[in-house]
Amino acid sequence: MTETRPSGRTSRRALASVAAAALIAGGALGSGYLPSATPAYAQALPKSPIEAPEHPPGSFAGIVNKVKPGVVSVKVKLDDSASSGDDEDGPNQGRNLQNVPPQLREFFRRFGQNGPGGMQPQHQGPRGAVGSGFIISADGYVVTNNHVVDHAKTVQVTLDDGRTLDAKVIGKDAKTDVALLKITEGSNFPYVQFGKAAPQVGDWVVAIGNPFGLGGTVTAGIVSARGRDIGAGPYDDFLQIDAPINKGNSGGPTFNVNGEVVGMNTAIASPSGGSVGLAFAIPSETVQAVVDQLRTDGKVARGYLGVQIQPVTQDIAEGLGLDKAKGALVDHAENGTPAAKAGLKAGDVIEKVNGDTVDSARELSRKIAGMKPGAKVELSYLRGGKSDTATVTLGTMPTDGTKMASRDEDSGNGQPRLGLQLAPAGDVGLSDQGVAVVQVDPDGPAAAKGIEAGDVILDVGGQSVSRPADVAAQIRAAESNGRKAVLMRVKSGKGQTRFVAVSLSKNAG
Repeated sequence: MTETRPSGRTSRRALASVAAAALIAGGALGSGYLPSATPAYAQALPKSPIEAPEHPPGSFAGIVNKVKPGVVSVKVKLDDSASSGDDEDGPNQGRNLQNVPPQLREFFRRFGQNGPGGMQPQHQGPRGAVGSGFIISADGYVVTNNHVVDHAKTVQVTLDDGRTLDAKVIGKDAKTDVALLKITEGSNFPYVQFGKAAPQVGDWVVAIGNPFGLGGTVTAGIVSARGRDIGAGPYDDFLQIDAPINKGNSGGPTFNVNGEVVGMNTAIASPSGGSVGLAFAIPSETVQAVVDQLRTDGKVARGYLGVQIQPVTQDIAEGLGLDKAKGALVDHAENGTPAAKAGLKAGDVIEKVNGDTVDSARELSRKIAGMKPGAKVELSYLRGGKSDTATVTLGTMPTDGTKMASRDEDSGNGQPRLGLQLAPAGDVGLSDQGVAVVQVDPDGPAAAKGIEAGDVILDVGGQSVSRPADVAAQIRAAESNGRKAVLMRVKSGKGQTRFVAVSLSKNAG
């Protein structure tokens, strides 16, 4: 079984194993569970980045010596609200994975305190945990993962020079798994800086952190991929790196060869819990944007459109007459929201935000959530095959977040007939508008798309329908226009609406 898990918290069982190994090798342990490190006096880091060599370095020592003083180990005592599972085979393992696609549920079993993605992960110790972090200012602000410090009763950070200092949680954001701490004693701390540009696939990177409680561990690798969606949260946009990352590395930085932070290590994919070269880091631009708000306000306020959206699949693109399956399809705009006030309607396909192309519904969510409430945004969209623009003043996202439809369409080819028995919705008491689905042929194309008896078809091909004849007429119109599929907006018995694209053939009707 392959697992993706937060790399942050190390179990007491793992720590005990490390301690035992140290005892065997050295004969005795000091007052802690790890041998004491040789003190190294940290100095403020240069404000200008290191000049990158033209070719990959023969040694990373120069980079490490510059930035290592700014990396810390994080030790947490958990409050009483934390559960007490203490190993990866405990009773909580594998629970609450319903939101993960079935084919990925085994892959994305995670553990760590309240890790991202809405799953119930394992605590790495009944009342304590360890992770990593990095200092971003001389006055002692520290960045780490939310899942490292979630449910923290007390937090301490250990610097590279051996000092252990108390810290407090300034703010945290579960949706991006970012948290901001502040060291409560001392000053003039060494600190690191965020990168000014995103890394490219193939760039060298250096990770420093606290795997299994072994603080100050340095590993190196390359950026393997960008833009990874691993099912951790609504705004996934991970860097994938192959630098060895393990439990306890969560919250630690990934540096480029200029000594700038380009990512924060967060999760690993592994069959055993150890590194297999698949690690995921939150891009520094995301971390910095969240940290700036946490530092100022102690919380994150996100931009809000007020639209329910879904992906543009290939068959939906065909139903809309689009060349490519790109953009975000508006299921509907909530009444009174910025999107509704700007005139956005069901069936619109949002293609650009402020001139930047939107490839998917998830990308639209990330772009809007990354903007502040009150910002003016220009949206480019398609309606009925014609391009248009709307200027929207973003609102503030409600606490439950931007609603995004989760509609994974099946890919059935369909047959000439839809396989539906229809009636005016008013005649069967289901609704004041639309056409009710009375019966569904289980072998028909509509059934393959998830349409069920009790659903109400609100419009077909962008046109409202009230009689079965209207549905048939719009299907014929779509066919005569050369469409390979017809797009229908359907309201379920639970009151939720979604777009469904059903394939057509010559004698559909």
